[in-house]
This record gives sequence, C-alpha cells and structure tokens, in this order.
Amino acid sequence: MISTERIIHCSNPECDRPINPIGYSVCGHCQTPLVYRYLWAVGPVATEFAVGTKVIDRYEVITQRIWLDTQPALTPDIPPELPTQVIPYLRLYPYQLHIPQAYGIVTSSAVGNILLLENAPIDEMGNLYPTITEAWDQATTVRQVYWLWQILQLWLPLSTLGVAKSLTFPDNIRVQGWCVRLLELHQSEEPLTVKDLATVWQSWVAGGNTTITPDLAHIIQQMYAPEVDLLAISHQLNQLLLTLAADLPLTLAVAGATDTGPRMKHNEDNCYPHGLDSGDEFLLPRLSIVCDGIGGHEGGEVASQLAVQSLKLQIRALLTEVQQETQIVPPDLLQQQLEASLRVVNNLIWARNEEQQRQGRERMATTLVMAVQIPQKVTTWDDRQLENAHELYISHIGDSRAYWITRNYCQLLTIDDDMATREVRLGRGLYRQALQKPEANALTQALGIREADHLHFEIQRLILEEDGILLLCSDGLSDRHWVEKSWRQFAIPVLNGQMSVGDAVSSWINLANEKNGHDNTSVVMTVCQVSPPSLQEDVPLPLPEIDASALETPDIPEPEPPAAAVPEPEPQPEPEPESPETDTEMAAEPIPDPEILPKRRSKKLVLLGGLLVVLLGSTGIGLFAWSYLYPRSFEKTCSQLPPSVQQICLQIKQVTGNRNR
Repeated sequence: MISTERIIHCSNPECDRPINPIGYSVCGHCQTPLVYRYLWAVGPVATEFAVGTKVIDRYEVITQRIWLDTQPALTPDIPPELPTQVIPYLRLYPYQLHIPQAYGIVTSSAVGNILLLENAPIDEMGNLYPTITEAWDQATTVRQVYWLWQILQLWLPLSTLGVAKSLTFPDNIRVQGWCVRLLELHQSEEPLTVKDLATVWQSWVAGGNTTITPDLAHIIQQMYAPEVDLLAISHQLNQLLLTLAADLPLTLAVAGATDTGPRMKHNEDNCYPHGLDSGDEFLLPRLSIVCDGIGGHEGGEVASQLAVQSLKLQIRALLTEVQQETQIVPPDLLQQQLEASLRVVNNLIWARNEEQQRQGRERMATTLVMAVQIPQKVTTWDDRQLENAHELYISHIGDSRAYWITRNYCQLLTIDDDMATREVRLGRGLYRQALQKPEANALTQALGIREADHLHFEIQRLILEEDGILLLCSDGLSDRHWVEKSWRQFAIPVLNGQMSVGDAVSSWINLANEKNGHDNTSVVMTVCQVSPPSLQEDVPLPLPEIDASALETPDIPEPEPPAAAVPEPEPQPEPEPESPETDTEMAAEPIPDPEILPKRRSKKLVLLGGLLVVLLGSTGIGLFAWSYLYPRSFEKTCSQLPPSVQQICLQIKQVTGNRNR
C-alpha cells in the first residue's frame, strides 16, 4: 500500500507522543533527536517497490532499494535460522568501515525475503555516495592510489569467504571521501583471480592522463601475469602511495584532557597529552593515547597510567628507529612492532595482578586507543628527500574509540571489543539482535586482564591526505552516540580556525558531563591539515634529534611491598534512560558462561614505589625492569616475543641474574 502519511517514530521509550512528520530533527513532544536510519535492501524483490511504499507498516521506500526505518527503536525482524547469504557480512564485521552490516530480514508471503543492510554507503539525507568511477577523475592522484590500496587489502578476506566478486562491480564500489565502501556483498560460484580485479582497475586508469598513469599501468600489467606476486604488487602500490602523500604539506595540532565527571569520586581514565602537561616534544604532536582503567581506585587508575607512561617511552624508541631508516618500513612490520609494544605493556599489568594475587573483578586492566603518526622519509624518483609519508597507525583494545572527522562526515574507525561484537564475529546473530542481551556491552578484551597471547589487537593504518580531526575518547563521551550527534558543533569550528583545539576538547568534555555524566571522560583531538595552514595552534613537524641518554637503562630500585587496600563505598549513579551503554563491564573468555567484571569507577591515585620502576623506556628497557621485578613471568612471556626481542631477553636475563646473585 502507498502511505499517505510520512511519519517517523521517536526512539525515546518514555515518550507518550512518539509520532513525528518525516523531516523533523527532534521529537516535537520530548525533544529527543530523531534517528533516521537508511537501509539498503538486497534481493530482486526489493526493486519492485514504488517510492513511498510502506513495507510491513514500518519501512518507507525512499528511492529504489533505499528504505527508511520509521520505527528505529524496535528490534528488526530476524528469523531463528539465518540465511547463508548473511554469514559473510557477520564474518567481515571487523571491516565495517568498508562493508555494510546485516540489519534485519523482511519475510512475508507478500514480499518474500529481503535482507536489509545498515552502514551502507548512504549519506544522512538518504542519498548514495558516488561510485568510484564517478569520483575517479575529480580525485587527487594520492586519493586514487589510496582507493586502490584499500581494495587490494580487501581482496584476500573477501576471497576467503567467496565474495571477492563484490570488488569487480564498479557500481558496487562507492567512496566517502578517502574511504572505499561496498554497497553489498556478491557471492561467486567460481573463485576469482587477481586478473579479474586488474580488469576493473584498467577501466579507471586507462582513461587517465596523470603522472602516475605509467606506474599504475605497470602494476596492473603484473596483475595479469600467469604467476602473480600479490605481496610485491602491494609493496609497489604502497611505495607509490607514500611518495605521493609525502609530497603534501602536513601540519598537526593536538590537545587532550581527562575529567572525573560530575557523579564520580575518582578518575580511572588517563590520556596523552594531558592538559597543561605538554609532555615530550619529541612525541608531540605525533602520539595520542586514551585509556579507561578497570579494577577500582587501586587498579584501574594504576593500569591506565602505567599503560600511558610505558607506551610513551616505547613509541619514542620506535620513532627514533624509523627516523634512522633509509628505506621505507612496510606497514605489516610497523604493525608488528606496535603490537609487540602493546603485548609488553599488557604482560606488565598482568604480572602486577599475579604478584598481588588479584582475582576476578579485582584484577586491574585498561582499555586503550592509541594513534601514532609515523614520519617515514621517502626518496622520490628524482632524488628528492621527503620527510613525512603521512602514515597514521591506530591501535585499539576495549571500548575506547577513534573517529575521523572532516567538514562533511564523521567516521567511526574502531570496533568495540564487547559481547555484542563477539556474537556477530562468531556468526551467532545480527548486531541489533545481540544488543538485546543483558551482557551486550560487557568487554571481552582489555590490557592486563590475561596474558597477551590470549588477546587480539586491532591495528589499522590511515594515510593523511585531507584536512580532518582524529578524535580519541573514552566511553564517557562516546556512550549514547554523542560524538555522532555533536561532531559538527565542535569539529567544524576547529577546522575553520574559529576555535582552538584545546577549547574544543574542553567543550566536548563539558558535553559528556552534561549528556552522559555517569563516567570519567577523556578526549584527545589531533587536527591534521594538508591544505595551507590556518590553525590557531600549529606545532612544527620536524622531529628534534633524540638524546641517546634518554634511552639508557635506569637504575632499578627494589620494589616496595603493596600498601593495604582501603575499600571505599562506590558512588550510586542516578538512573540513566534507555541506553545499555551507561556502564562497561569486562567479560572473561572463553564463552559460554563468561565471568562479568564490571568497571569499578571509584579510584585513587596509588603509584607504589615498585610500580614506578616498570614504566617502559623501550622494548629492551621494559623487559629489563620486568625481569628484575618479576623473573618468573618475564621468562614465560619472553618465549612468546619476536626472535629479535628474545635475544634482548637473553642478554637481560644474564645481567639481572648476575645482579641477583
């Protein structure tokens, strides 16, 4: 039937007059922001509905195959047994920047089965983003190569699940600024080869007449070869991408702050940089960190501070190594080095738990989101030396988040490590379905809760080729989607030079305290500008020469015994409406029958003398301190580290063994 009344329902369950005309931005009765969730309808039947049709009295057809959920607070219809076409979407959930997610399935005798996808490449007005073909000629050369790089990274995971065909339909590949986004997944009965991908690339490159056309043509020619070396092609594409990016200017400005919140007594969050503490000029403005501690005032605060201080020193060592390299370090090696640093930090916190015999909910841990801008040097074909390849690496574990924000869009870069996400990744159900479970927001991972070989770290790379803001925050701000609701208010004035980075950080924290208020809040903003600079707070990019004495192994005092813990009553927060995200818990693996470890929000700064000495200087320094303080756990963990670090372990073991005698 054709609906004569275009309405949308308020998502506030307490609103007694939830019906609003489509076009309203807030509910006319309760002033709750209205949710406009545009979905992509998959299946041949989906094309048969006329614009304006109301499907099962819920979904309004906006344009062909774009449907609006007019009752977004309701759980979508999901059959008990999921169709096989849904499984690849679930397995590829970690790639949600590029791939839509299954939202629900409309099933009836009248319409058959229609799969609805959320997070499809549809803008806030219900319009599709342009195809890569439409956008190709207007894009810069660095963005063109960046698009190809992303497609190549998607090729293997999609091939594994038999949906690589999705990358061979140009109309299926959409672009939102720098980001490649697929409209839907297409199954292929026969396996595809890289030649199929090369044919599509050829259609884009052949009509171009730019300086990179010969380089791309050479890469495509290799993709047609009988024996394809995908790794070699990836390295060549990466070299071209970094060279093009390094030719752009880059100005960074960063500010950060953390706040206890109006209802809390202690702050378990930590961040870098932090307020007036400008920190290490060698690291600023390239490093930003947000940690949200778990384990109470004698655990969470210690864990988050240990993680921040340790990583600051380890990243200092990494940047020093990169600065001395004469060849480009490939992305996979940089990711491995970042992961090794995180594993060392994790096992230091874990060892502290073991030494203090902390069990269950008393174990200290912390979430982490960290961004490092790696200033690799690039030598061009005409022997010019470019100082910065514009690489940005984001490391993540837990539910602290990273966002990339421009004047036109806000993109969530990270995926929360919670029970709802775990259910989806294991193929057990759709995300909206998993959110209905009581433990949906319980964490499945955090630094320090278990040994590092049981953790999975997400590390991704971005290329800074457009003006934008990297926002890192704890769930004190991100809960209830307040970043998505408020980014224009704070980000655009910064990008336009009308607000300083520090003022924007303070404003975002004030918003979190007003709208959420149930938690500590940490915010770190890095403004990245590749156009002519007009920022109020510019930070020069060239790295100063590092003082080698800063990386020398410090004298390590004997650890003091832990002080007795004095329990304090936990504050009772005010009731929060509707959202399951008002608190974060920790779910211990494995599943089923998980142990739920809530984040205890009361905390007190307790840095015991013994804890001060395990702050990592570099990988070697961190292991040295660890071996001295915790020889048994040190020996076990060293066996799990990369071979190059194991050699350091052996040398450190000999030194500390001699000292102990």
